[in-house]
Amino acid sequence: MPIKIVEGLPVKKRLEQENVFTIDASRATTQDIRPIRILILNLMPKKEETELHLLRLLGNTPLQIDIEFLYTETHKSKNTPTSHLHKYYRTFDEIKEERFDGMIVTGAPVEKLDFDQVDYINELEAILKWSETHVFSRFFICWGAQHALNYYYQFDKITLSSKLFGIFKYKNILPSHPLMRGFDDQFEVPHSRHTRMDFSTLDRHPELKVLSVHPDFGPDILSTEDSRDLYIFGHLEYERNTLKSEYIRDIEKGADIGIPHNYFPDDDSNNEPFFNWKSHGHLLFNNWLNETYQNTYYDLNDLEN
Repeated sequence: MPIKIVEGLPVKKRLEQENVFTIDASRATTQDIRPIRILILNLMPKKEETELHLLRLLGNTPLQIDIEFLYTETHKSKNTPTSHLHKYYRTFDEIKEERFDGMIVTGAPVEKLDFDQVDYINELEAILKWSETHVFSRFFICWGAQHALNYYYQFDKITLSSKLFGIFKYKNILPSHPLMRGFDDQFEVPHSRHTRMDFSTLDRHPELKVLSVHPDFGPDILSTEDSRDLYIFGHLEYERNTLKSEYIRDIEKGADIGIPHNYFPDDDSNNEPFFNWKSHGHLLFNNWLNETYQNTYYDLNDLEN
């Protein structure tokens, strides 16, 4: 939320340079306030688990947020009852005449497939096209970010020789960026993926800003110049035991999986995992909500103008 200050306070300019939101008292008295509308396109198989992850972070704000969940009709969910989807989710046809302040597109366990092999890819791309005129700000996570960067910028996806699995330290390379407000110089991020993006042509897209980077794995958080699109390949929304559950699942399947990097104390899966990314998860979601709230249109019908 912005800080309401006395007109002409000298430190206002310094605060603005640091991307701290301020608002003069005269403007505050004339502001119209409304809830912000966030649409969550949940592509994960265990939808209730992802709902919990995201809502815990979205709920840690003084803003009033109206949440709508969206699912893809062209994919039959094997892990979430149809009754749950029909009761708590909406379809694209049901929301396509509406407008939203923000949209989150989650990851999906389809990264080993080529994009055009995903059974709901046409519906997803129709939703992305619609969101360009019906959503102010978008937040793409993991596979959702990979697909969006391929769809908009033609970055290719590369299969890794082994799964990137565990907690990895990333460098904050643009600390003055409003979406990185409050981030430490280095911070840890959970990853669980078999692919990465080929950013060899990144220099051709100056409208994309890299916000965090790993010396071996490259960019993790990116945004567009106007901060209206946010991309992250890691999972700052994950909770303490999410990677543990994935590890146990893969072991039980007989998959060739190593112990998650930098996750269990002493690399002993009997120990309770470290939870050392929680604060940065809250920071990223709060910063995204704040940017959306500060810059979105009061009347969402103006999105198409």
